[in-house]
Amino acid sequence: MGEGAPAARVAGSARRGRRVTLLALAVAGRGLVDPGEPVFFADDEAVVRGTAAFDTARVRHGRGVMLDRHVERLFRSSQALRLPPPEGAYELAVQAIEAAAVDEGALRLYRTTRSLVAAVTTLPPGLDELRRHGLALVTVRVMAPTAISGIKSTSYGVNMAAVAEAESRGAGDALFVDEDGTVLEATTSNVWWRDGDELTTPELSTGVLAGVTRAAVADLARTAGYRVREGSFKLPALLAAEEVFVSSAVREIVPVVSIDGQELRRGAVAAELQGLLEAID
Repeated sequence: MGEGAPAARVAGSARRGRRVTLLALAVAGRGLVDPGEPVFFADDEAVVRGTAAFDTARVRHGRGVMLDRHVERLFRSSQALRLPPPEGAYELAVQAIEAAAVDEGALRLYRTTRSLVAAVTTLPPGLDELRRHGLALVTVRVMAPTAISGIKSTSYGVNMAAVAEAESRGAGDALFVDEDGTVLEATTSNVWWRDGDELTTPELSTGVLAGVTRAAVADLARTAGYRVREGSFKLPALLAAEEVFVSSAVREIVPVVSIDGQELRRGAVAAELQGLLEAID
């Protein structure tokens, strides 16, 4: 492939081999394009070095949930990675969502050195089943926060390797902890636990992603009368909790039922917050 030649397509696949269908694709400067058309280039830093920003939002009732917040974070990630600002990302996202013409789905925005892309897919299958049965995690040790910790970057090699390790150990996902046993986050979600009326989540200074859904859950929890605590905590604090769950844009809130084979108690707050989250436009 020569310089500038199309090199990659937006893939229509999800984690763990679960298939999703690409419904609509929009590219800045081109508008809507056929979902089978190439949209990235061989000399793009996204391909050469994995330098790209992205953001993912849930589509509900034909609209992007908290789309403005996701676009704002895409701007921050792009700036941190020294990429061109994703001007017009909101409008491009709306164009793709309207073209997809579905009640529910997932939106992903990409900002690379050469392209701004919005893609809408079906939701990954099995989300309701996952929420009913809960998620089994295993801990994976990681180094201290790096320069891109907390940035929504496509450099997800470590995360996907951790997912593979978790699956090889019979779990559904990995929970990152640092060398000192401090709890961080799951591979694509923030982690929470409850003791009484207090909900705890690792603070951003630990290097975890500033999840849009994380912030929404904190606001909803406070409105519902729960206290929200952020800080740096060791794994035993989580293991002793009355309830554990993770939050992310597409899967939203999923209860955690075990960590490293240790069964955890299930509570009702995860389902309560999920109901509140589903009411957000």
